[in-house]
Amino acid sequence: MNTDKKDLGAQLAYAALDEVPQPKADAKEIVGLVKSGGRITGYQLSDGETVSKEEGVAMAKAGDIQGVGVAHRKDSEYLKSLPDGTEDNNLGNLPSVSG
Repeated sequence: MNTDKKDLGAQLAYAALDEVPQPKADAKEIVGLVKSGGRITGYQLSDGETVSKEEGVAMAKAGDIQGVGVAHRKDSEYLKSLPDGTEDNNLGNLPSVSG
């Protein structure tokens, strides 16, 4: 029964996404969040590069970032973690870094 709850949660999480891009084989991961005033303004990637929120969305859509989907709030697109059964790599649990 617990598995059913997890599956339903994953289905709901995917339903909230506008797009789930297919990552390329060499796609990077997001390892940190750049924040300003508590809001996410960018992402630090696994190769050390820091990109703006808009660049991150464009990269994810192009398959250059793995483990994320694209969602929107009002007129702004942003990245959300794909459900994979662990919360350790969820974007909200990543450390803040300086941009």
